[in-house]
Amino acid sequence: MATRTEIAKHLDGAFASGGITRGQVIAAADLHEAPEHVLNTLNLLPEGTYANLRTLWPHLAEVPRSA
Repeated sequence: MATRTEIAKHLDGAFASGGITRGQVIAAADLHEAPEHVLNTLNLLPEGTYANLRTLWPHLAEVPRSA
C-alpha cells in the first residue's frame, strides 16, 4: 500500500484549478507516473469530488503517513 507522502508527491499540482473527481485524481497520479501501488490505493476512493489533498485522507484512513 502507498503512503500519504507518496500519494501527495504524485498529485502535486492536481488541485491547482479546484476540486477534481475520483477519476481525475487517479488520472493525475498516472500522469505523474505513479507506481501501481499508488494507483491501487487511489482506486479505494469512493466516487465524488475532492476539493484538495486533505479531503482524500478521511477515505484513506488506513494509509500511513510515511513508510
